[in-house]
Amino acid sequence: MKLVVLAIVMIAGLTSCASIASDDNYPVVISSEPNCAKITIVDANNKTVYKGITPAVVNLDAGNGFFKKASYTITFEKEGYDESVYNLTSSLDGWYWGNILLGGFLGMVIVDPLTGAMWKLDSNVAIELTQSTASINIMSFDDIPDQWLGHLTRLC
Repeated sequence: MKLVVLAIVMIAGLTSCASIASDDNYPVVISSEPNCAKITIVDANNKTVYKGITPAVVNLDAGNGFFKKASYTITFEKEGYDESVYNLTSSLDGWYWGNILLGGFLGMVIVDPLTGAMWKLDSNVAIELTQSTASINIMSFDDIPDQWLGHLTRLC
């Protein structure tokens, strides 16, 4: 009987609230208006973790090492639209504080920080792309660089 109680106490001491009630990897829905934009996701270590087209569902880790939250840069590109960049950073998961009552010291300082379960990511990233505008520069003939002069065509 003492062994059973000891085993239960040891297992309870090794568990952690966020690791049980939450997750360390999240599906993130990424969308753009208009659809079909190219997306590139780069992590904090400058490693490309995903390339695709919107809309997309991408599974991303919430942690980036012991006690380190994850951070991602999502770049949106579509012809005729300005490039847009979104920074996605994880935040502290509320379940992490459950360790005070349920998970204990080991859950709070070892298990949840080690697994990344102490962090959470937003489940949705939506970007509205801005249509590019063409620009025209008007120059005086005297301001045209010499290397361009051979490429000019007389219109009238």
